[in-house]
Amino acid sequence: MRRGVLVDSLGTLEGEGALSTSHAVVQHLPFLRRYARALTGNQASGDAYVAATLESLVASPKLLESDPNQRVALYSLFTKIWNSVGVNGKADVAEVNLPPEQHLTQITPRPRQAFLLVALEGFTEEDAARILDCDLTTLRALVEESGRELAAEIATDVLIIEDETFIAMDIEALVESLGHRVIGVARTHTEAIALARHKRPGLILADIQLADGSSGLDAVNELLGSFEVPVIFITAYPERFLTGQRPEPAFLIAKPFQLAVVSAVASQALFFGRKAHQRERQPTA
Repeated sequence: MRRGVLVDSLGTLEGEGALSTSHAVVQHLPFLRRYARALTGNQASGDAYVAATLESLVASPKLLESDPNQRVALYSLFTKIWNSVGVNGKADVAEVNLPPEQHLTQITPRPRQAFLLVALEGFTEEDAARILDCDLTTLRALVEESGRELAAEIATDVLIIEDETFIAMDIEALVESLGHRVIGVARTHTEAIALARHKRPGLILADIQLADGSSGLDAVNELLGSFEVPVIFITAYPERFLTGQRPEPAFLIAKPFQLAVVSAVASQALFFGRKAHQRERQPTA
């Protein structure tokens, strides 16, 4: 069942509570997709988990109706689906149409879930603890553990594609504060291609719409035709690229951004980038 159909189905359920549920889902769905994609590393896998969550909600709409904080309830339901499908073996990964590379060893551990809930999604510690079904002490320990993982990440060379000077300077300062090295700032499609070919980056942060009319998305797609590199897109309108209706970025940062968000998303992008390289190096049977 397509995701759009699932959301429409919520609106057809009878009762005032069902309409409230439908409204909550539509309001929070783009950001649940953002979280799911950051956890899984790509659009298809993240959206598949979200679709499974919506299917459960269509079957049992009272799962959200009984909670006054419906965003927390929606993410809690997603977490239950995530755990039942990918972690404890109650359901097969194929049941939510995940690509073959998303095996149990690829599932993001709880420390990164905790960090992304707080840093990327902006939940309070109390709400994040509810979502992960743990106490505050455990939640804080998980976030601290993720922080240690982030500190241990291998630094890489970063290409920034951003046409606004002050925003580019902010991104450069943030990236360097995380221990990475900026190899250059490109303000157009042409500059991005030239910089990447001169020195291949280990990570790209790209604005989607550039002021001269060129596209950061087009520049990245051209670069990805030559080599593989993790990419994070930056946009003032993330909901436009979180519809699930077309090929969309796996990693998105919304403007204005904060250090914790850049840190969390960059960590996830590099994590999955390394996993992909590890699979490529594994000998075939």
